[in-house]
Amino acid sequence: MQTLLVLDRKDYTPDMPVFEKYSVRAVIRRNGRIAMQKGKSGYYKILGGGMEPGEDFAEALIREVREESGLVVKRETIREIGEILEMREDLFQKGTKYVCHSCFYFCDAGEELVEVSLTESEQKEGFHLVWATPEEIIAGNQDYLANPWIDRDTRFIRMLKERIVS
Repeated sequence: MQTLLVLDRKDYTPDMPVFEKYSVRAVIRRNGRIAMQKGKSGYYKILGGGMEPGEDFAEALIREVREESGLVVKRETIREIGEILEMREDLFQKGTKYVCHSCFYFCDAGEELVEVSLTESEQKEGFHLVWATPEEIIAGNQDYLANPWIDRDTRFIRMLKERIVS
């Protein structure tokens, strides 16, 4: 998969143990808008999340989109975009280097919505499905860029908007 961007905080040392993770992110577009999770604080998150053991990328993408939004991805429409590689000291396990491969895919979903299955933290954040323009997403995330996940998603949306990714 093509590397679109490397976000390296360089706040780790070579002797740290490494936690490496693969996650999938869905870009579902309709009428100039992108399907996103929006939190009650007002920021946007691209649909997707971590892969489960034994899943392939398509299975993980379909599951994550369904759980977070209720949208049902059409497997045959999944198209690879590229990855953003993140490296930093783990926010939850100090003394560990965190390496995350966020793999982005274009895909389409049917019109029907099924029941969502949000995690406890997603429920607490008040996440819900919205359709937003790239401009709305970028503007809505401006006050939250200190959060590495929001920063990553916002940088990706900027690349998408600037047609670096098409």
